[in-house]
Amino acid sequence: MTDLRELPRQFHKINKVYVDESMVDVPMARRVRERLQGTVKQDIPWETVPAGTDRVVFEEDGQALYLKEYKGKFLRFCPGTRAYHCCGYRIIHIGENCPLACSYCILQAYFQDRLLKIWANQDALFRELGDAFGADPGKQYRVGTGEFTDSLALEHLTGYSHDLVAFLENHPNVVLELKSKVIDLSWMKAATRTDRVLPAWSLNAPWVHEHEEIGTYSLIERLEAARTCAEAGFRVCLHFDPIIYYPGWREGYAEIIDMIFDYVKPEQIAYMSLGSFRSMPQLKPIIEQNFPKASYIYNEFVPGLDGKTRLLRPKRVEQFKFMVDRLRRHGMDKQMYFCMESTEVWNEVFGYAPADLGGLNRHLMNRAFGE
Repeated sequence: MTDLRELPRQFHKINKVYVDESMVDVPMARRVRERLQGTVKQDIPWETVPAGTDRVVFEEDGQALYLKEYKGKFLRFCPGTRAYHCCGYRIIHIGENCPLACSYCILQAYFQDRLLKIWANQDALFRELGDAFGADPGKQYRVGTGEFTDSLALEHLTGYSHDLVAFLENHPNVVLELKSKVIDLSWMKAATRTDRVLPAWSLNAPWVHEHEEIGTYSLIERLEAARTCAEAGFRVCLHFDPIIYYPGWREGYAEIIDMIFDYVKPEQIAYMSLGSFRSMPQLKPIIEQNFPKASYIYNEFVPGLDGKTRLLRPKRVEQFKFMVDRLRRHGMDKQMYFCMESTEVWNEVFGYAPADLGGLNRHLMNRAFGE
């Protein structure tokens, strides 16, 4: 098995492309072929997948791209749980798996292969989205593509975010969040309304970035991109999830928090999430195998009400209080929220609960639409 830490920055090396035979001539397949030919010197083999093929298996080193005809639902609810407060955003499902290598990523437990799936039947996606968003123009939607993949990591090949931004220009009741750890702002060319796209970047302490986020852009590059978007009139989103408990975490998170405001102002941030590292039981052995130097998985964890293990509550609250207090000193207030935490933790750290904000989903909807 290839050592994930030896793969190049951005993980953009594609060794092979699979394409469903029904998708060979669709715009997405043509675009990927053209862009690969324009950016990669060697020939990359393409293999057509016959109809009815049960499962594509890629066993070579590196990664493969699979342009698939997806037959499921494109618009989904966030897979949260009633045991904790979920932000309630809707997922636009554009593909599965991520080309980056963050040691803590939960996708490792979902997709244990090197096959990067992209749904090539965009006509079906746009038809479903158009029916949903157009059924009641007065109903607001806060949607994002960064749940089962990184929103922008394959943008240089697929142009998916560019297409979505262009499509949603005709749906003023929708705000699209593009969440990423890479820098690709080509989608901006399709945006005529800066109030309906929320460019978003995940952040972490410098030590965590250096040791646990392989193949990603630097923290400074992400913040520079956030500043570029803010200066263009977009409001940005920032996410601290997962927050890692490690020796020196106070200094590390203080450094990145202070750094944020060298690039953007509090009023340019639509919202910011904070979430402690949590995982399904099957994720720990996968991290141990793929990232044997990852020591944070041996902290003190307890089973949560959703079946995931969580850092002991006193330690979570200690980190949350430290970060919230420092963010408040920089002028942050109601932009901050917890991802998948209890009412008790909200009250202990923030001094209020989602119900006091009218519900977390409604509060973030208002933030997203600038209301």
